Amino acid sequence: MSNTVNTVSNTGGNKVDDAVSNAAGNETVIANPWQALRQFTAARIALGRTGVSQPTLPQLEFQLAHARARDAVHLALDADALATALAAGLPSPAPACVVLDSAADSRYVYLQRPDLGRKLAPASRAALLAMRPAEGARHDLAFVIADGLSALAIEQHALPFLRILMRRLASENWSLAPLAIVRQGRVAVGDEVGELLGAQAVLVLIGERPGLSSPDSMGLYLTWAPRAGLTDESRNCISNVRPAGLRYEAAAYKLHYLLTEARRRRLSGVELKDETPDGRETPATAAPTFLL
Repeated sequence: MSNTVNTVSNTGGNKVDDAVSNAAGNETVIANPWQALRQFTAARIALGRTGVSQPTLPQLEFQLAHARARDAVHLALDADALATALAAGLPSPAPACVVLDSAADSRYVYLQRPDLGRKLAPASRAALLAMRPAEGARHDLAFVIADGLSALAIEQHALPFLRILMRRLASENWSLAPLAIVRQGRVAVGDEVGELLGAQAVLVLIGERPGLSSPDSMGLYLTWAPRAGLTDESRNCISNVRPAGLRYEAAAYKLHYLLTEARRRRLSGVELKDETPDGRETPATAAPTFLL
């Protein structure tokens, strides 16, 4: 069935071209004059209208996005499969990988008790104590991968991002602790992991709270001198890491700067600012926005 093309008056009395019938063929959708801006954003703007209501197709798309966001929150992380993929896919010599659990013993508990996701289960804590380096020895950096609120983000982005980041670190003599995968983990669990592994800094890769246009967004949290009990002002955050958001290359570029400065100045959080050059000097692979 072909779309119809009409000229329809909008609420302001102006003529708007290209009003099209919806998929059912029984509604006339009045185009929004801002529609051209949709090429720059995944946000739900300029959807048009049918009378005073949202058209059927955007409403169905909204419901699908909401379902995907809910699924991302409840999806369980296949930690063993991720550990196998990391061992095979990271540049050699890749750090050893250990799978841990937070004190939240199920997804149901994890979603209701954020505090339990911020600390390790006793068995996992004991396992890390056994891996702690000898007295006086320290690792420069520990990687912690946590499912957070989107295991989907971790499954899709953790490995390709770490490949790019490790290539940047390869020539700089970073001593890496065993890589920890934490099931049912929140950001703060990384501080406990880093402390137990004797790391000077910890980087947490975690699935962020899904949005209606981004069920697969990954966040990066860097903390210098990690220890249990730290709060958000001690961390630097890079968010929305994914091909449709902040691309891997651009995120690795920013994070490499923060890691270098954290080690040089021995600090992180509100005292450490992202002073990477502006958009004209970021990697060519970084996507420009319509504001630049």
